[in-house]
Amino acid sequence: MREPDAAAALPQDQEPFAVAQALIESRQNISPRHLVEPGPSKEQLDAMLSLAASAPDHGQLTPWRFVLVPTEQRHRLAEVFAASLVDRDPGATEAQVADAREKAHRAPLLLVAIASLGSREPDTPALERMVSMGAAIQNLLLGAHAMGFGTGLTSGRAMTSPHLRRLCGLDDGEVAVCCVNVGTVAKRKVASRVRPAATEILSVLGPESRPGGA
Repeated sequence: MREPDAAAALPQDQEPFAVAQALIESRQNISPRHLVEPGPSKEQLDAMLSLAASAPDHGQLTPWRFVLVPTEQRHRLAEVFAASLVDRDPGATEAQVADAREKAHRAPLLLVAIASLGSREPDTPALERMVSMGAAIQNLLLGAHAMGFGTGLTSGRAMTSPHLRRLCGLDDGEVAVCCVNVGTVAKRKVASRVRPAATEILSVLGPESRPGGA
């Protein structure tokens, strides 16, 4: 299946659902290795964040935030990635440590997504807060895609590192979830991943169903 460009994926003069469907189905996760300049402007980033802010938010807690790591601060994130690797594997080679550092210098725009799961009022369950976080990230990704940018999410064990917690100034109850990478696509996947059919992700509650499986 050919992967259409973002602009080509948006039909003109069609129903809103068709436009939304084309946008959502054409989005791909792009490796940060393949995201190059130019990245989003400040105005474009602000617009993406306004879309993130439209995510469902039970209790209106805004249980998430983003930390921008600008180009001139990437060296600090690089050292966090390196230190996190050495903490996990004291025998890591120089090449492995260098590769860990290099991950901080890839996409033009890099955000660290932070979820707030600690005690709050009202005390919305942590799973609901993570749903809000996921919706916020998806809104941001789709906004970037509609602007013609590529996006990729990256994570890994460095997300739980105390080094990253200090760098991002995390409070008690906050956790780093992933990095959001945005830029111009230098290399796109040939085909999208195979997505499940509706019949594979939907079941129907029947009259014989009993609570607890009884």
